[in-house]
Amino acid sequence: MSYVGEWWTILILHDCFDGFTRFDQFEANIGLSSSMLTTRLKTLVETGILAKRAYQARPVRHEYVLTDFGRSLRPILVAMAAWRNEQLAPSERAMILVDTETGREVDPQTIDPVSGMTVSDPRFAFRAGPAAGEQMRARYAVSDMT
Repeated sequence: MSYVGEWWTILILHDCFDGFTRFDQFEANIGLSSSMLTTRLKTLVETGILAKRAYQARPVRHEYVLTDFGRSLRPILVAMAAWRNEQLAPSERAMILVDTETGREVDPQTIDPVSGMTVSDPRFAFRAGPAAGEQMRARYAVSDMT
């Protein structure tokens, strides 16, 4: 959440996945003030989600492109959109995910590749991982007892 937990950041990333790369495109599409957009883009570059590169020399103008790390966030945004669409009637959905070759609407799922089950099944649960701190380990030690 520290990377994408802010509404404007999600909108910028959504635009990036739709092919936008330039400041003026983000500004026009999102409607965010230029100072706020500058701040958000700077943060996305600093966290390694976007890379800034010059596309024009005089005057110098930059575009913002997704890094591999940034592209790895796409399934998260897709899952968030799918979650919201589940709450809406089909006629109320502002955007849908489609297979571009067939036009068929897609219902994305996160699947465990070993069992083939969706990870929304209650049998899947979080536990403390190898890098968990003391507080996290204590939290999951309680849930391990239930």
